[in-house]
Amino acid sequence: MSEIGSTLHVPSAPPVPPWFARPGARTTRLSEPAPAGVRAFHEGLPDYAPTPLTELPPLAAELAVGRVFVKDESCRLGLPAFKALGASWAVHRILAERAEAAGGTAPGPLTLVTATDGNHGRAVARVARLLGQRAHVFVPRGVHPRAVSAITAERAEVTEVPGAYDEAVRLAAEAAGQADAVLVQDTAWPGYERVPGWIVEGYSTLCAEIDEQLTGAGVDAGPGLVAVPVGVGSLAQAVVTHYRSRPSGPALLSVEPRAAACVLASLAREAPVSIATGHTSMAGLNCGTPSSIAWPHLRDGLDAAVAVSDREAALAGARLAELGVSSGPCGAAGLAGLRAALSGPGGGRHRRALGLGPSSVVVLLSTEGAAANPHAAHGNPG
Repeated sequence: MSEIGSTLHVPSAPPVPPWFARPGARTTRLSEPAPAGVRAFHEGLPDYAPTPLTELPPLAAELAVGRVFVKDESCRLGLPAFKALGASWAVHRILAERAEAAGGTAPGPLTLVTATDGNHGRAVARVARLLGQRAHVFVPRGVHPRAVSAITAERAEVTEVPGAYDEAVRLAAEAAGQADAVLVQDTAWPGYERVPGWIVEGYSTLCAEIDEQLTGAGVDAGPGLVAVPVGVGSLAQAVVTHYRSRPSGPALLSVEPRAAACVLASLAREAPVSIATGHTSMAGLNCGTPSSIAWPHLRDGLDAAVAVSDREAALAGARLAELGVSSGPCGAAGLAGLRAALSGPGGGRHRRALGLGPSSVVVLLSTEGAAANPHAAHGNPG
Protein backbone atom coordinates (compact mmCIF):
# COMPACT_ATOMS: atom_id res chain seq x y z
CA MET A 1 0.00 0.00 0.00
CA SER A 2 1.25 3.41 -0.90
CA GLU A 3 0.54 4.95 2.48
CA ILE A 4 3.36 2.94 4.04
CA GLY A 5 5.84 5.27 2.43
CA SER A 6 3.98 8.43 3.46
CA THR A 7 3.46 7.89 7.18
CA LEU A 8 5.71 7.71 10.18
CA HIS A 9 5.72 4.30 11.88
CA VAL A 10 5.69 4.05 15.65
CA PRO A 11 5.86 0.72 17.47
CA SER A 12 2.82 1.06 19.72
CA ALA A 13 -0.15 3.14 20.72
CA PRO A 14 0.47 6.39 22.62
CA PRO A 15 0.68 6.24 26.42
CA VAL A 16 -2.51 6.39 28.45
CA PRO A 17 -4.49 8.23 29.67
CA PRO A 18 -4.31 9.81 26.20
CA TRP A 19 -5.86 13.18 25.44
CA PHE A 20 -5.19 15.78 22.79
CA ALA A 21 -6.82 19.19 22.39
CA ARG A 22 -6.38 21.79 19.65
CA PRO A 23 -7.52 25.31 20.57
CA GLY A 24 -9.23 27.20 17.80
CA ALA A 25 -10.51 24.23 15.81
CA ARG A 26 -14.03 25.67 15.80
CA THR A 27 -12.80 28.65 13.77
CA THR A 28 -11.52 26.34 11.02
CA ARG A 29 -13.38 26.54 7.71
CA LEU A 30 -12.96 23.55 5.45
CA SER A 31 -14.35 22.43 2.10
CA GLU A 32 -17.97 22.56 1.01
CA PRO A 33 -20.30 19.87 2.38
CA ALA A 34 -21.22 16.78 0.41
CA PRO A 35 -23.40 17.24 -2.71
CA ALA A 36 -27.16 17.29 -2.18
CA GLY A 37 -27.54 14.32 -4.49
CA VAL A 38 -26.22 11.99 -1.79
CA ARG A 39 -29.24 12.44 0.47
CA ALA A 40 -31.62 12.20 -2.49
CA PHE A 41 -29.98 8.93 -3.53
CA HIS A 42 -30.39 7.41 -0.08
CA GLU A 43 -33.99 8.57 0.17
CA GLY A 44 -34.69 6.62 -3.02
CA LEU A 45 -33.47 3.32 -1.58
CA PRO A 46 -36.24 0.86 -0.62
CA ASP A 47 -35.19 0.46 3.03
CA TYR A 48 -34.26 4.08 3.72
CA ALA A 49 -35.54 5.86 6.81
CA PRO A 50 -33.75 8.31 9.12
CA THR A 51 -32.32 6.52 12.12
CA PRO A 52 -33.51 7.72 15.53
CA LEU A 53 -31.97 10.63 17.39
CA THR A 54 -32.88 9.69 20.95
CA GLU A 55 -32.75 12.17 23.80
CA LEU A 56 -31.45 10.73 27.07
CA PRO A 57 -31.98 13.15 29.99
CA PRO A 58 -30.25 10.84 32.52
CA LEU A 59 -27.01 11.20 30.53
CA ALA A 60 -27.39 14.98 30.48
CA ALA A 61 -27.62 14.93 34.27
CA GLU A 62 -24.64 12.58 34.53
CA LEU A 63 -22.47 14.72 32.25
CA ALA A 64 -23.69 18.05 33.70
CA VAL A 65 -24.85 19.42 30.34
CA GLY A 66 -28.20 20.66 29.05
CA ARG A 67 -29.32 17.89 26.71
CA VAL A 68 -27.81 14.67 25.33
CA PHE A 69 -28.96 12.99 22.13
CA VAL A 70 -27.77 9.64 20.74
CA LYS A 71 -27.83 9.01 16.99
CA ASP A 72 -28.83 5.35 16.99
CA GLU A 73 -27.38 3.48 14.00
CA SER A 74 -28.45 0.03 15.20
CA CYS A 75 -30.65 -0.39 12.11
CA ARG A 76 -29.48 1.43 8.98
CA LEU A 77 -30.79 0.22 5.61
CA GLY A 78 -31.44 -3.20 7.13
CA LEU A 79 -28.01 -3.56 8.72
CA PRO A 80 -26.89 -2.95 12.33
CA ALA A 81 -24.41 -0.16 11.56
CA PHE A 82 -24.07 3.07 9.61
CA LYS A 83 -21.64 1.74 6.98
CA ALA A 84 -24.28 1.04 4.32
CA LEU A 85 -24.57 4.80 3.74
CA GLY A 86 -21.03 5.00 2.39
CA ALA A 87 -20.95 1.64 0.65
CA SER A 88 -24.21 2.17 -1.25
CA TRP A 89 -23.27 5.64 -2.51
CA ALA A 90 -19.75 4.57 -3.55
CA VAL A 91 -20.96 1.49 -5.42
CA HIS A 92 -23.65 3.59 -7.10
CA ARG A 93 -20.97 5.98 -8.35
CA ILE A 94 -18.69 3.13 -9.47
CA LEU A 95 -21.43 1.39 -11.45
CA ALA A 96 -22.63 4.66 -12.98
CA GLU A 97 -19.12 5.42 -14.22
CA ARG A 98 -18.76 1.92 -15.68
CA ALA A 99 -22.09 2.23 -17.46
CA GLU A 100 -21.07 5.59 -18.91
CA ALA A 101 -17.75 4.15 -20.06
CA ALA A 102 -19.67 1.31 -21.74
CA GLY A 103 -21.76 3.80 -23.71
CA GLY A 104 -24.82 3.45 -21.51
CA THR A 105 -25.08 -0.33 -21.78
CA ALA A 106 -25.04 -2.47 -18.67
CA PRO A 107 -21.47 -3.64 -17.97
CA GLY A 108 -20.74 -7.23 -17.00
CA PRO A 109 -20.65 -8.50 -13.41
CA LEU A 110 -18.12 -6.86 -11.13
CA THR A 111 -16.37 -8.13 -8.02
CA LEU A 112 -16.41 -5.57 -5.22
CA VAL A 113 -13.32 -6.13 -3.10
CA THR A 114 -12.76 -4.73 0.37
CA ALA A 115 -11.10 -5.28 3.73
CA THR A 116 -13.08 -4.91 6.92
CA ASP A 117 -13.17 -5.16 10.68
CA GLY A 118 -16.82 -6.19 10.26
CA ASN A 119 -19.44 -3.60 9.42
CA HIS A 120 -18.04 -2.09 6.21
CA GLY A 121 -17.44 -5.49 4.63
CA ARG A 122 -20.93 -6.64 5.43
CA ALA A 123 -22.34 -3.45 3.94
CA VAL A 124 -20.35 -3.88 0.71
CA ALA A 125 -21.41 -7.54 0.52
CA ARG A 126 -25.07 -6.58 1.03
CA VAL A 127 -24.95 -3.92 -1.68
CA ALA A 128 -23.23 -6.37 -4.06
CA ARG A 129 -25.88 -9.03 -3.44
CA LEU A 130 -28.77 -6.63 -3.96
CA LEU A 131 -27.28 -5.33 -7.22
CA GLY A 132 -26.35 -8.72 -8.64
CA GLN A 133 -22.60 -8.17 -8.24
CA ARG A 134 -19.97 -10.31 -6.51
CA ALA A 135 -18.10 -9.43 -3.32
CA HIS A 136 -14.73 -10.54 -1.94
CA VAL A 137 -14.06 -9.45 1.63
CA PHE A 138 -10.73 -9.68 3.47
CA VAL A 139 -11.06 -9.96 7.25
CA PRO A 140 -8.13 -9.40 9.64
CA ARG A 141 -7.49 -11.29 12.86
CA GLY A 142 -9.64 -10.42 15.86
CA VAL A 143 -12.98 -10.21 14.06
CA HIS A 144 -15.53 -12.43 15.79
CA PRO A 145 -16.52 -15.59 13.85
CA ARG A 146 -20.18 -14.56 13.95
CA ALA A 147 -19.32 -11.25 12.29
CA VAL A 148 -17.47 -13.21 9.60
CA SER A 149 -20.50 -15.50 9.22
CA ALA A 150 -22.74 -12.46 8.73
CA ILE A 151 -20.56 -11.39 5.77
CA THR A 152 -20.61 -14.90 4.33
CA ALA A 153 -24.39 -14.94 4.65
CA GLU A 154 -24.47 -12.06 2.16
CA ARG A 155 -22.97 -14.54 -0.38
CA ALA A 156 -19.58 -12.90 -0.31
CA GLU A 157 -16.29 -14.71 -0.69
CA VAL A 158 -14.38 -14.20 2.57
CA THR A 159 -10.61 -14.43 3.02
CA GLU A 160 -9.46 -14.43 6.64
CA VAL A 161 -6.08 -12.78 7.10
CA PRO A 162 -3.76 -13.72 9.99
CA GLY A 163 -2.46 -10.15 10.20
CA ALA A 164 -3.93 -6.81 11.31
CA TYR A 165 -6.34 -4.53 9.47
CA ASP A 166 -3.64 -2.75 7.46
CA GLU A 167 -2.44 -6.11 6.12
CA ALA A 168 -6.00 -7.04 5.13
CA VAL A 169 -6.30 -3.75 3.24
CA ARG A 170 -3.03 -4.43 1.43
CA LEU A 171 -4.21 -7.88 0.32
CA ALA A 172 -7.59 -6.55 -0.76
CA ALA A 173 -5.91 -3.88 -2.87
CA GLU A 174 -3.83 -6.59 -4.57
CA ALA A 175 -6.90 -8.74 -5.26
CA ALA A 176 -8.74 -5.78 -6.74
CA GLY A 177 -6.09 -5.60 -9.46
CA GLN A 178 -7.69 -8.54 -11.24
CA ALA A 179 -9.98 -8.08 -14.23
CA ASP A 180 -13.56 -7.09 -13.47
CA ALA A 181 -12.73 -6.25 -9.86
CA VAL A 182 -12.75 -2.92 -8.04
CA LEU A 183 -11.61 -1.94 -4.56
CA VAL A 184 -14.34 -0.40 -2.39
CA GLN A 185 -12.27 0.60 0.64
CA ASP A 186 -13.25 3.08 3.33
CA THR A 187 -9.70 4.28 3.85
CA ALA A 188 -7.51 6.21 1.42
CA TRP A 189 -3.82 6.49 0.60
CA PRO A 190 -1.94 8.42 -2.09
CA GLY A 191 -3.13 7.08 -5.44
CA TYR A 192 -6.36 5.65 -4.03
CA GLU A 193 -8.67 8.45 -2.98
CA ARG A 194 -11.73 8.75 -5.26
CA VAL A 195 -13.71 5.78 -3.93
CA PRO A 196 -12.96 6.54 -0.25
CA GLY A 197 -14.06 10.10 -0.99
CA TRP A 198 -17.41 8.81 -2.24
CA ILE A 199 -17.78 6.69 0.89
CA VAL A 200 -17.21 9.79 3.03
CA GLU A 201 -19.84 11.64 0.98
CA GLY A 202 -22.26 8.82 1.71
CA TYR A 203 -21.88 9.32 5.44
CA SER A 204 -23.06 12.92 5.10
CA THR A 205 -26.67 11.75 5.12
CA LEU A 206 -26.27 10.88 8.80
CA CYS A 207 -25.22 14.46 9.59
CA ALA A 208 -28.06 15.96 7.55
CA GLU A 209 -30.54 13.84 9.47
CA ILE A 210 -29.13 15.08 12.79
CA ASP A 211 -29.63 18.71 11.72
CA GLU A 212 -33.28 18.08 10.90
CA GLN A 213 -33.92 16.00 14.00
CA LEU A 214 -32.36 18.56 16.33
CA THR A 215 -34.49 21.28 14.78
CA GLY A 216 -37.52 19.12 15.39
CA ALA A 217 -36.46 18.82 19.04
CA GLY A 218 -36.23 22.60 19.38
CA VAL A 219 -32.44 22.86 18.99
CA ASP A 220 -32.26 25.37 16.15
CA ALA A 221 -28.64 26.36 16.84
CA GLY A 222 -27.33 22.84 16.37
CA PRO A 223 -25.24 20.81 18.81
CA GLY A 224 -22.55 22.18 21.08
CA LEU A 225 -20.52 18.96 20.92
CA VAL A 226 -20.47 15.90 18.67
CA ALA A 227 -18.56 12.80 19.83
CA VAL A 228 -17.61 10.42 17.03
CA PRO A 229 -15.93 6.99 17.20
CA VAL A 230 -12.87 6.80 14.94
CA GLY A 231 -11.12 3.98 13.12
CA VAL A 232 -9.34 5.24 9.99
CA GLY A 233 -11.28 8.49 10.31
CA SER A 234 -13.69 8.43 7.36
CA LEU A 235 -16.85 9.03 9.39
CA ALA A 236 -15.02 11.69 11.38
CA GLN A 237 -13.99 13.31 8.09
CA ALA A 238 -17.65 13.47 7.07
CA VAL A 239 -18.57 14.99 10.44
CA VAL A 240 -15.76 17.56 10.29
CA THR A 241 -16.61 18.50 6.70
CA HIS A 242 -20.27 18.93 7.58
CA TYR A 243 -19.80 21.10 10.66
CA ARG A 244 -16.71 23.03 9.55
CA SER A 245 -18.39 24.20 6.33
CA ARG A 246 -20.66 26.60 8.25
CA PRO A 247 -19.98 29.91 10.03
CA SER A 248 -20.15 28.39 13.49
CA GLY A 249 -20.12 24.80 14.59
CA PRO A 250 -19.83 22.49 17.56
CA ALA A 251 -16.82 21.11 19.32
CA LEU A 252 -15.84 17.79 17.75
CA LEU A 253 -14.39 14.98 19.86
CA SER A 254 -12.89 11.82 18.33
CA VAL A 255 -12.81 8.60 20.34
CA GLU A 256 -10.58 5.57 19.69
CA PRO A 257 -9.59 2.36 21.48
CA ARG A 258 -6.41 2.63 23.51
CA ALA A 259 -5.16 -0.40 21.58
CA ALA A 260 -5.55 1.37 18.21
CA ALA A 261 -5.36 5.13 18.67
CA CYS A 262 -3.71 6.00 15.35
CA VAL A 263 -5.49 9.35 14.97
CA LEU A 264 -4.62 10.44 18.48
CA ALA A 265 -0.99 9.44 17.90
CA SER A 266 -0.99 11.38 14.63
CA LEU A 267 -2.47 14.48 16.22
CA ALA A 268 0.10 14.36 19.02
CA ARG A 269 2.95 14.13 16.48
CA GLU A 270 1.37 16.58 14.02
CA ALA A 271 1.82 14.08 11.20
CA PRO A 272 0.03 10.89 10.12
CA VAL A 273 1.54 7.83 11.76
CA SER A 274 1.01 4.08 11.54
CA ILE A 275 0.94 2.20 14.83
CA ALA A 276 0.97 -1.45 15.81
CA THR A 277 -2.53 -2.24 17.05
CA GLY A 278 -3.55 -4.64 19.80
CA HIS A 279 -6.70 -6.58 20.61
CA THR A 280 -9.87 -4.64 21.38
CA SER A 281 -13.56 -5.44 21.62
CA MET A 282 -14.07 -2.28 19.51
CA ALA A 283 -13.22 -4.34 16.44
CA GLY A 284 -14.52 -1.82 13.93
CA LEU A 285 -12.13 0.81 15.29
CA ASN A 286 -9.06 -1.45 15.36
CA CYS A 287 -7.13 0.44 12.67
CA GLY A 288 -3.47 1.41 12.63
CA THR A 289 -3.27 4.11 9.94
CA PRO A 290 -5.46 7.19 9.35
CA SER A 291 -7.03 7.60 5.93
CA SER A 292 -4.91 9.99 3.87
CA ILE A 293 -7.90 12.09 2.80
CA ALA A 294 -9.29 12.18 6.34
CA TRP A 295 -6.07 13.26 8.01
CA PRO A 296 -6.03 16.99 6.99
CA HIS A 297 -9.65 17.35 8.11
CA LEU A 298 -9.01 15.66 11.44
CA ARG A 299 -5.81 17.62 12.03
CA ASP A 300 -7.48 20.98 11.44
CA GLY A 301 -11.09 20.33 12.45
CA LEU A 302 -11.10 18.23 15.62
CA ASP A 303 -11.21 20.06 18.92
CA ALA A 304 -10.02 17.06 20.89
CA ALA A 305 -9.24 13.36 20.78
CA VAL A 306 -9.36 10.74 23.48
CA ALA A 307 -8.80 6.98 23.71
CA VAL A 308 -10.73 4.56 25.91
CA SER A 309 -10.34 1.05 27.26
CA ASP A 310 -12.53 -1.92 26.40
CA ARG A 311 -13.93 -1.80 29.92
CA GLU A 312 -14.95 1.84 29.51
CA ALA A 313 -16.68 0.99 26.23
CA ALA A 314 -18.47 -1.96 27.85
CA LEU A 315 -19.69 0.18 30.73
CA ALA A 316 -20.95 2.80 28.29
CA GLY A 317 -22.71 0.14 26.22
CA ALA A 318 -24.39 -1.25 29.33
CA ARG A 319 -25.54 2.23 30.32
CA LEU A 320 -26.99 2.88 26.87
CA ALA A 321 -28.78 -0.48 27.01
CA GLU A 322 -30.33 0.52 30.35
CA LEU A 323 -31.66 3.64 28.63
CA GLY A 324 -33.08 1.70 25.69
CA VAL A 325 -30.37 2.19 23.06
CA SER A 326 -28.74 -0.90 21.52
CA SER A 327 -25.07 -0.09 21.06
CA GLY A 328 -22.05 -2.27 20.37
CA PRO A 329 -18.60 -1.44 21.73
CA CYS A 330 -17.75 0.86 18.80
CA GLY A 331 -21.07 2.66 19.05
CA ALA A 332 -20.72 3.13 22.80
CA ALA A 333 -17.22 4.58 22.38
CA GLY A 334 -18.59 8.10 22.04
CA LEU A 335 -20.17 8.01 25.47
CA ALA A 336 -17.12 6.25 26.91
CA GLY A 337 -14.83 8.92 25.48
CA LEU A 338 -16.84 11.83 26.78
CA ARG A 339 -17.07 10.22 30.21
CA ALA A 340 -13.31 9.65 30.23
CA ALA A 341 -12.62 13.23 29.16
CA LEU A 342 -14.85 14.84 31.76
CA SER A 343 -14.08 12.66 34.77
CA GLY A 344 -10.91 12.28 36.77
CA PRO A 345 -7.80 14.47 36.68
CA GLY A 346 -8.02 17.21 34.07
CA GLY A 347 -11.80 16.91 33.71
CA GLY A 348 -12.40 20.61 34.28
CA ARG A 349 -9.70 21.57 31.79
CA HIS A 350 -11.12 19.15 29.22
CA ARG A 351 -14.63 20.51 29.75
CA ARG A 352 -13.35 24.03 29.06
CA ALA A 353 -11.47 22.84 25.96
CA LEU A 354 -14.72 21.39 24.62
CA GLY A 355 -16.70 24.51 25.55
CA LEU A 356 -19.21 22.52 27.60
CA GLY A 357 -21.51 24.22 30.08
CA PRO A 358 -24.75 23.46 31.87
CA SER A 359 -26.85 24.36 28.80
CA SER A 360 -24.75 22.58 26.15
CA VAL A 361 -26.35 20.16 23.70
CA VAL A 362 -24.33 16.99 23.10
CA VAL A 363 -24.75 14.48 20.27
CA LEU A 364 -23.19 11.02 20.60
CA LEU A 365 -22.86 8.96 17.42
CA SER A 366 -23.70 5.35 18.25
CA THR A 367 -22.36 3.86 15.05
CA GLU A 368 -23.43 0.24 15.56
CA GLY A 369 -25.99 -1.80 17.43
CA ALA A 370 -25.15 -4.70 19.71
CA ALA A 371 -26.01 -7.12 16.90
CA ALA A 372 -23.19 -5.74 14.74
CA ASN A 373 -20.44 -6.85 17.08
CA PRO A 374 -20.75 -10.13 18.99
CA HIS A 375 -18.24 -8.82 21.52
CA ALA A 376 -21.11 -6.78 22.92
CA ALA A 377 -22.98 -9.94 23.86
CA HIS A 378 -19.98 -11.36 25.67
CA GLY A 379 -18.41 -8.20 27.04
CA ASN A 380 -18.03 -7.91 30.80
CA PRO A 381 -18.07 -4.38 32.17
CA GLY A 382 -16.84 -5.59 35.54
